Amino acid sequence: MDNYYVYKTLEGDTWDSIALDFYDSEFYVTELMNANKDYIKTLIFDAGIELKIPIIEKQNTSTLPPWKRS
Repeated sequence: MDNYYVYKTLEGDTWDSIALDFYDSEFYVTELMNANKDYIKTLIFDAGIELKIPIIEKQNTSTLPPWKRS
């Protein structure tokens, strides 16, 4: 089993928008960029570029106690 998904970009995708779509947070941009070093200088993607989306366990960044998290 691979440790990543393959995603074909849509016209206008950005690193942070892709991170937000897949991980519900822009804070995972670094992981995306490290997995796709050939495109690291790309700011806005054209349609149809295949990117690796690492499968990562999201860390809970909530400051709420566990019983108040949804």
